[in-house]
Amino acid sequence: MRSSTFRPLSLLVLGGTRFLGRAVVEAVLADGHQVTLFNRGRTNPGLFPGVETVIGDRTGDLSALSHRRWDAVVDVAGYDPQVVGLSVDALRGRVGRYVFVSSLSVLADQSTPQNEDGELLVLREDMPPEEAYGARKAACERVVLDAFAQRASIVRPGMIVGPHDPTDRFAYWPRRFARGGRVLLPGDPADAAQFIDVRDVADWIVGCVGEERSGVFNVTGPTLAFGAFFEACRALAGARAETVWVPSERLLAAGVDPWMGVPMWIADPACEAINRVDVSRALAAGLTLRPLARTLVDTLAWDTARGALPQDREGLGEQEEQRLLRMLTD
Repeated sequence: MRSSTFRPLSLLVLGGTRFLGRAVVEAVLADGHQVTLFNRGRTNPGLFPGVETVIGDRTGDLSALSHRRWDAVVDVAGYDPQVVGLSVDALRGRVGRYVFVSSLSVLADQSTPQNEDGELLVLREDMPPEEAYGARKAACERVVLDAFAQRASIVRPGMIVGPHDPTDRFAYWPRRFARGGRVLLPGDPADAAQFIDVRDVADWIVGCVGEERSGVFNVTGPTLAFGAFFEACRALAGARAETVWVPSERLLAAGVDPWMGVPMWIADPACEAINRVDVSRALAAGLTLRPLARTLVDTLAWDTARGALPQDREGLGEQEEQRLLRMLTD
């Protein structure tokens, strides 16, 4: 039963029709709040027919948002500090809180476990693309914090998984186990994995507004062993799969990309702690996480319902997996 003190909030979502943005809108509506979307109308138009959508391009003209006020804005698609600066300037004085979705990629050192106070990447013109993404996100954080101070909520998710994930990193595994046969497992059973269900991130974001959570938060799930993750996949699929562990050094020697050449496997020494991030601050502030089994069941159901996938999907193709198994284990 809803509390007698419940007050519906008004939220503006920049984006709102793709993966995390979609989950945020669903969480807002489920909680009985009001939401306005601002986007270009290109991705999943009509996804929320009862929700007001303002068409516009945040890279240039945000005038359609003038003369409006909201309790908060949720920025799920800010990647360039100059573009985020335009949104900040347009919404300054029009929103009570700015919730910016950043990334754990902002951390300068991912070789040792970090909390929110770790050093951040600094954007340089000569940065390689894999570092520039995190550096741009870090610069965006500074733009939001400088403008909104205590009315800013910075959300740094790790790997986000679950239904409607546009990548194939997580969905690959419950689907692969369901297919059965010999399954190539990368690395060692004790290797770390860390991820979070998209719906848990969305709930946290909405809570940042309702509970006025200010500051920076690492928002991802607990670290668990790769072996435990794969056992959960096997339990969902039944006993049809034969698991074959292939050590990281063999995969690397065979030329497999160390950055998710096998989904969710990371063998880059500079990123040894990317799956050991400290999330104690968010947990203490109320982050709740659904059971892994529920995420797996829901992801497999969604993945099955969407049918055949394009041939260029992320993941390890069946022929390549079997080739590696023959070469590295037979």
